[in-house]
Amino acid sequence: MKYSIILPCYNESESLDDLIKIIKKFPKKYKCEFILVENGSTDDSKKFFDTCEAFDDKYIRKVYVKKNQGYGYGIIQGLKESRGEYVGWLHSDLQYNPMDLTSFFDYIENHSGEKLLLKGKRKNRKIVEYIFTFGMGVYDSLIFRHKMSNVMAMPVIFNKELLDYIDKFPYDYTIDIFIYGLALKKDYNVAHLPIYLKNREKGVSSWNTGFVSRIKQSKKMIDGSRYVKKELKEIN
Repeated sequence: MKYSIILPCYNESESLDDLIKIIKKFPKKYKCEFILVENGSTDDSKKFFDTCEAFDDKYIRKVYVKKNQGYGYGIIQGLKESRGEYVGWLHSDLQYNPMDLTSFFDYIENHSGEKLLLKGKRKNRKIVEYIFTFGMGVYDSLIFRHKMSNVMAMPVIFNKELLDYIDKFPYDYTIDIFIYGLALKKDYNVAHLPIYLKNREKGVSSWNTGFVSRIKQSKKMIDGSRYVKKELKEIN
């Protein structure tokens, strides 16, 4: 297997059928497995996981988390089951189309042998979202003393060797900051590729409910960046 993409699913029952239909059509030439993680949902997601026949496909796998312990925790459980040379994750709410991963995989194929961290450069965003993203990038650039941008952007894809530090990965959304900082510490080449961001069509975000929620999330990310910097100091 060349690629493993983790799709953490928390209360996404309304989107799961459409998600499966898309990844079933993903070009097999890329040898990519999709690992969907039922991340302790409280809706009908588990029922879907239990009954969906698509999981019989070797390229579509499932992992169960009995009790939700955070976004990062679900990703970690999926990563532990990954078989790819390159691993990463993508949101399961279909704001990002999994088919867009093909350009990221093509980039990797054209940069064989390099240590890579690939992240999205989100398009079609509202101005307020650009402001929050820019501010987070400036703050993290100062904290980590490296230029950083689109810190929380999807997808996240990197060489599997970084999983040697999986026991250090945070259980919450700061997992994105941690892997970015870790890749820089290990002298990885970071590339941002354009990806189209759509509005959510089904389901409800567990955190993005408006301007106030973004302020609160930004505060959490600022605190998280400080924590990540401290943790990374302990890694040689």
